[in-house]
Amino acid sequence: MKGKKGSKKATPAAAPTGNPLYPSTPRNMRIGGAIRPTRDVGRFVRWPRYIRIQRQRRVIMQRLKVPPAVNQFSKTLNKNQATELFKLLNNYKPETADEKKARLKAQAEAKAGGAAGNGDKPGPVIKFGLKHVTTLVEQKKAKLVVIAHDVNPVELVLWMPALCRKMDIPYCIVKGKGRLGQMVHKKNSAVLALTAVDGSDSSKLAQLSDTFKSQYNENSDNWRKMGGGIMGLKTLKKLEIRARAAEIEAAKKAAY
Repeated sequence: MKGKKGSKKATPAAAPTGNPLYPSTPRNMRIGGAIRPTRDVGRFVRWPRYIRIQRQRRVIMQRLKVPPAVNQFSKTLNKNQATELFKLLNNYKPETADEKKARLKAQAEAKAGGAAGNGDKPGPVIKFGLKHVTTLVEQKKAKLVVIAHDVNPVELVLWMPALCRKMDIPYCIVKGKGRLGQMVHKKNSAVLALTAVDGSDSSKLAQLSDTFKSQYNENSDNWRKMGGGIMGLKTLKKLEIRARAAEIEAAKKAAY
């Protein structure tokens, strides 16, 4: 047998070298990296069905004529008014289940220890629930009613502003049923009501009530004015071109 002493080893193939003038680097889409593609491909995306329904509903509510009873829910409080309102509501959140359990436990322990009385009772809190608030309004126990603007279907609260006006109870419409739900530890809430407040907040409640009564209860433009009828940009441009052509034609006829 011949030894492997005189055999030659195979040399590895040389790695291909790139052009030093044009180095090949991967694209980096982070800040300060490569330029992002400028083409907007959003119109090629197949959006979920619920998003398409939301957008179609929004466009329809803008294009068609909206009855006054429905259009009044587009007249919501501005940012400053909503901030002041939620500051007041935040002070009267109802107790959670854990807080109620702890309170009842403390009362039971105090009673077992021989303490007199029924313990501390919870103070005034926000009332919620459509049927409950309706009963409070009919009995004129509600001092202020807050209605969400995006209740679906809107028929659930469509009559609530008219009922508040009939019973002479100040009401307001705010954006977001989720924001109202946070005030009562729920996911969503259609309406809220305040029946009583502490003495320190009575002046604030009176001020908000007077403001909302003049803005909603006594302002007939909010609940007697039609809404909608807003055309799109393409339609407005077509109407503008058509009106310009009519003016030119009328000028030609006047010249003859």
